[in-house]
Amino acid sequence: MTEIRPTAAPAHARHGSSIGQPLTRRDGVLKVTGAARYAADNHPAGMLHAVLAVSSIARGRVTALDVDAAKAHPGVIEVMTPGNRPPLAMDPDEKSNPFMFRIDVLQNDRVRYANQPIAVVIAETLEAATEGVALLSPTYETLPARVGLDAGESFVPPAVGVGNPAQVQRGEVGAALAGSPSRVEATYETPSQYHNAMEPHAIVAAWDGDALSIDTPSQGMAMAQGRIAGLFGIPPEKIHIRSPFLGGGFGSKGLISGPQVLGILAARLVGRPVKLVLRREQMYGPVGHRAPTRQTLRIGVDGEGRMTALAHHAKTTSSSFDDFFEPAADASHTLYASPAIATSHDVVRVDTGTPLFMRAPGEATGSIALESAIDEAAWASGMDPLAFRLKNYAEVEPISGKPFSSKALRECYAEGAARFGWSGRPVAPRQMRDEAGFLVGWGMGTATFPALMFQAEARAVLRRDGTAVVETGAHDMGQGAWTALAQIAADGLGLDLDRVEFRAGSSDLPDAGIAGGSAHTATAGMAIHGAGADVIARLTDLATGDERSPLFGAGNAGVLARNGRLVRRDDGSRSESYTDILARAGLAEIEGRGRSAADPAAQSAYAMHAHGAVFAEVKVDPDLGQVRVTRLVGAFAAGRVINPRLVRSQYYGGMIWGASFALHEEAVMDRRSGRILNADLAEYHVPVNADVPSIDVVMIDEFDPHVNALGIKGVGEIGITGTGGAVANAVWHATGARVRRFPIRLHDLLGPASD
Repeated sequence: MTEIRPTAAPAHARHGSSIGQPLTRRDGVLKVTGAARYAADNHPAGMLHAVLAVSSIARGRVTALDVDAAKAHPGVIEVMTPGNRPPLAMDPDEKSNPFMFRIDVLQNDRVRYANQPIAVVIAETLEAATEGVALLSPTYETLPARVGLDAGESFVPPAVGVGNPAQVQRGEVGAALAGSPSRVEATYETPSQYHNAMEPHAIVAAWDGDALSIDTPSQGMAMAQGRIAGLFGIPPEKIHIRSPFLGGGFGSKGLISGPQVLGILAARLVGRPVKLVLRREQMYGPVGHRAPTRQTLRIGVDGEGRMTALAHHAKTTSSSFDDFFEPAADASHTLYASPAIATSHDVVRVDTGTPLFMRAPGEATGSIALESAIDEAAWASGMDPLAFRLKNYAEVEPISGKPFSSKALRECYAEGAARFGWSGRPVAPRQMRDEAGFLVGWGMGTATFPALMFQAEARAVLRRDGTAVVETGAHDMGQGAWTALAQIAADGLGLDLDRVEFRAGSSDLPDAGIAGGSAHTATAGMAIHGAGADVIARLTDLATGDERSPLFGAGNAGVLARNGRLVRRDDGSRSESYTDILARAGLAEIEGRGRSAADPAAQSAYAMHAHGAVFAEVKVDPDLGQVRVTRLVGAFAAGRVINPRLVRSQYYGGMIWGASFALHEEAVMDRRSGRILNADLAEYHVPVNADVPSIDVVMIDEFDPHVNALGIKGVGEIGITGTGGAVANAVWHATGARVRRFPIRLHDLLGPASD
């Protein structure tokens, strides 16, 4: 369990609610001084180092490993192979729920993808383990690798994402397209992408009999605890996971992975603590990625610029042995009004690690294609892209017909366009140049992401001295959960933030759900809010039922919690401090519990989404085709903002990733071997400081009474969904070349301009 001790809050945060205050991160000092302990920073006594040996082929089987040569190394303690791996209580290829995926943990000699673990070398030092791996000299029986979207027969999956139908239709799309005066049909391709968090996957595992202690980065400790318990046949309460800090996750650390399980198995095999950390190139395989897509969009438009039909088909890949299918076409369900909408998916199985959740899964891949196609339809209709989007603004969710729980997208369009200066944009491309002669283009994209909630629990304890401790097993992967959740805790308890101690990052605390789907603040926050409310209700019962209290007879509904006191609603002069109430009752503390979950009735009645609009400026060298994003403006409406400083940071990160999606990121596959050629940060391009433009964020006030009691939506992923399309559309506006394969490359822009 990790504690973030209270620090003095800024003066502006000490009066009234902590919610809405732009506080700096409570864990910031720990991180900048190196005091924050990440998983791989732990070194228990007697710890050994484990290093994976991974497959250099994509399909086949391992025929031999020179284990004797590796074990002859003076520092090597043991080599774990399928022959001596400790037994598991559960088949790692067994699946019992949609969040359980098959993992490779040396269950046999079969190779299903490149970089699959095939052995583990355990040694006294990292260097010895690494040298031991080199001595294994594996040999293989190799089969041809199946690579790419055209590798084999495609099929319609039973579901996409997590249980979403693969095919959805409303209205008669074929007839509507046939009768449309204007039609656009275009195909877009997105590549495989890999998470590349700064902190690689790591685990430090130690057994004490049948009790297991783990340090590992996790976006969902309770889920990891349950998965490990099933695999090893031990009760979940025998497993203690510590995960106070993550150096990025983006979905890849949401589920326990094969390499983490191998670290636990290695510790059991040798009877000593073991640390296993993936090398950067080993993250390209066993821990998930974003699958490639080929998306075809067909849009029909009438003579007034209104969409009459929208068809969105996505083809993607998955592994040869498991079932996760990128729900890219689902992006067309929510944004634009059309009487006829159809979305569909099909899949090809290839020799790759299983694709999994990656920041804005489905929405990121689908929206860059959708927003490009919307711009193409606007151009075909002779309309400004913003005017076209406003003409096709959806007042209700198009695919379901549900009203939105809240939707301030019009305000996002207006505020973002005004801040960017969109009204000065010429409709035709290749009309603007800067003083150096570079082509200048302006593009836009609409952003959206569902407002999700999962289940969580929290505990709050109010002490007689007027301080409190709030506990939940929350996960901070850089988004600022330590701070935002503490602000919610302070608000719920009616205390200044510096009076609240917040504990998180450990599996022995109440389950905070999973930090994913842009839902963590809403999910854990509502549980914390409930725990605070429970404390205040219990405290109120003590005061209002005691004749000696100035609050006697006020009733629960007639009392407010404020600045460490309960105050009568109808008479602010009558109040009592928490300290006096507890002291008179003879109590040292009072405890409350809170739980959170989505409201099924509200979910059934409303479509719940965050919205935004992103405007991009690019400059393109007309001779070399080099593209630079020079300016981004994003306007977003995402419900109640707990901490605007942290929210702004999340929008920045999403927008930078969106620009990366359009211009930089791509895993390049050797089609002969099935191996990734650029599995490192030198060749797999992600934005660096020189690629980060001027970024401006506008936060639109939005009240949503339906998503949850606090009105919180998520912000972690929405920034990607508008930005990729905005950048792509700006490139077209600068050059007149419509590039439909991402990332956009130099050679895509050096040919003749086309529309």
